[in-house]
Amino acid sequence: MQGSVAYNLGFATIVCVICAVIVSTAAVSLRDRQAANQLLEKQRNVLVAAGLASEDESLSSEEVAARFGPIRQVVVDLRTGEEVSDVDPTAFDQRAEASSSETGRDAPENNAGLMRLPLRALVYELRDGDELDLVVLPVEGLGLWSTLYGFLALDADLETIRGLTFYEHGETPGLGGEVDNPRWKSLWPGRKAVVGTEPRIEVIRGRAGPPDEDPFRVDGISGATMTGRGVTNLLRFWLGNDGFRPYLERMGVEGAS
Repeated sequence: MQGSVAYNLGFATIVCVICAVIVSTAAVSLRDRQAANQLLEKQRNVLVAAGLASEDESLSSEEVAARFGPIRQVVVDLRTGEEVSDVDPTAFDQRAEASSSETGRDAPENNAGLMRLPLRALVYELRDGDELDLVVLPVEGLGLWSTLYGFLALDADLETIRGLTFYEHGETPGLGGEVDNPRWKSLWPGRKAVVGTEPRIEVIRGRAGPPDEDPFRVDGISGATMTGRGVTNLLRFWLGNDGFRPYLERMGVEGAS
């Protein structure tokens, strides 16, 4: 009887070890693929925000890479707006930067629910020769239940919105999750993000007019007032002085010269 118990325990231990090795091996082998898929999804969302891909297109990884190719990735210092030349943008991890005591800082009091900020951020520029065509800015902030991560694209005037898309959030499907709805996202192109240097874009309760008549306001999402308010807050933060305002002002000076 005692031998039988020892045998069973030994057999169970061996099975557990084998299963642990299989699971660990699978996790390690899939990590690179998961990272590649996450990068691909980010690039696709940059393209959608920039109007270089439509919501309903099913793009292969090769097609995403081809369309993303002309876009220049630039790491900028958020405090000065200057390009940081000694950082590889393809390996840049903005969330890790924000969480590190060396490359991030505590966020000032803000309505976007941000606790930490990176000192540097990754932006995307598309040019026609030497002329700027658009910029795409990473944005994030609290909705109702989660942090929303997305991209805001601005035309060359750095005021007119080309598009807005979110690639990660945990908002309620059918309510705040409607930030993913192509119909709602189609309301953003042509709206004005700022007046001079002041962020003015706003998601309202109810319906806004067309962009040429009501340029600073966007329709609210039915049943998701708090998520809409979160979108307003996060956009205004990242368009402000603690966000990309120094970068946008530098780009505006370069464009005018």
